[in-house]
Order: sequence, then structure tokens, then C-alpha cells
Amino acid sequence: MIESPPFPAELTAAVEAAVEAGDLIARAYVDFVAIPNARADLTTEVDRQAQEAALRALQRRFPTDAYCAEEDTPSLVGRERTGSRLWIIDPIDGTRGFAMKNGEFSVMIAFQHDGVLEVGVVHEPAAKRATFAWRGGRCWVGSLTDAKLCRVTTTADLAQATLTQSRSKPGAPPTEPVRLLQPAAVVETYSAGVKLALVARGEADLYANTYPNFSDWDIAAGHILVTEAGGTVTGLRGQPLVYGRPGAAQRLGLLGSNGVLHDAALAKLG
Repeated sequence: MIESPPFPAELTAAVEAAVEAGDLIARAYVDFVAIPNARADLTTEVDRQAQEAALRALQRRFPTDAYCAEEDTPSLVGRERTGSRLWIIDPIDGTRGFAMKNGEFSVMIAFQHDGVLEVGVVHEPAAKRATFAWRGGRCWVGSLTDAKLCRVTTTADLAQATLTQSRSKPGAPPTEPVRLLQPAAVVETYSAGVKLALVARGEADLYANTYPNFSDWDIAAGHILVTEAGGTVTGLRGQPLVYGRPGAAQRLGLLGSNGVLHDAALAKLG
């Protein structure tokens, strides 16, 4: 990489652990029998296996760090779940996309130090694509040795914006963000990580998460991608998002944007 990250070992470990977990997922994906109407709360054995792969890879290097992850797997037993050095992991973000075999899922790994997000990786196994960032180092897509710089869009008018959101049922009425923001285009995909990566790579302008209850691992890695790509991420009322609290709960919603549209979108969503 061109710039030197403040936490080089953590960056390398995060990318390598995400790819290792992603490779396990990709192998399982080949023979997985699709579940056309998979539930939103579905968890598969592959989720647990992928999380164990990521945790083992990270814990070999950082045995005393704290680990916050979605699944209750053996490598979390006896571990601190929050602390000054904290890893935040979602082994398969967008499990419905995995279960339906449409490719819309990701491995998400973030590292936080003293309450500040330092590293984030969103790895998409089906697309064989990793988008990653570190504080002060901007956002990249590719590998640690061969990566392309990412940048958010410069779209300045909501009427010309592209909004990304989760897939809706055929024939369903417009979602609240679509109804309120009236974007020019909507890109639907599973995985909050994928959606935030779309914003970071300039493939969408906005992502609004209006779910009342979600968790740190759903958004932490994608959060730093967007901000390092030049965008803005806040709660739905403009509040800063905090990670690493006991319980890892997020209750403020999320708006990730190219920054230019952020205030206007907040005003509409409020």
C-alpha cells in the first residue's frame, strides 16, 4: 500500500482473516442447496464455521484483545466482549443472500482502538472482492498488494441520487427511505456491508438503515469504508454512532452517504 497505516498488523490480520473466512464460505457455497424463501433471522452452520475461522486467525495474533461477534461460538468463550482493543465481526452479513445463493453476502471485520474505528474490511466471497479502509488511509478495493482507491460520488441532488436498500418483496409498497427521499434509482441487495461498500465505491449515493434494532457487527466495518472514501455516516438524526458498548446494540438507525447529500437526506428522513 502507498500510505502506512497506524495499525499495520491489524490491517493485515483483518484482511487475511476476512479472506480466510470467505474462502471457507465459498467452498460451502458450491454445494449449498438454496433456500428460496429464507427467513431474515436465518443462521447456518456455515456462519458459525466462518466466524470460528476468522476468530482463530485473529486470536493467534492478538490473543488478549476483546472480540465482539454475531454468533455464539467456542472461540468467544471466556473472552472479553468489549475493551480498548476490540474486534467486531460478522461472519456472514446477509445470510439470506447466502441461503438464496444470489451472492449478496459479505464477511465484515472491524478493529477499534480506544473507541475509534481504525480498520474495516468488507469481503464479498461470491464476487471475490474485498473493500477495506483504515483511519487516515482512505478506502481501497482489491488486495493488500494490488488495490484501487475508492471514492464516494459527488451527487448533490437527492432527485438524482441512487439509494441502496435491502431487497423488498415483489409488489410491496415503497420503503420509507424511498418514499421520503424520492431517489432517481434504487439498488437492492442483502448485506449492510455490501450496501455501505457500494456507497464507499461510488456505486450508490445513500444507504438508510431504518431498522429499530441491529448490532455493532452489522455496520462497523462498512462505516469506516464510507468515511475514509470521503462520505459521512451517522444515526438517522445525525448522531455519532458508538461501538463497543456492552450488548453491542445499535438503536439510532444509520445513514451512510456521499457527504454532500447527508444533511438533505437527514432532513427528509427526520
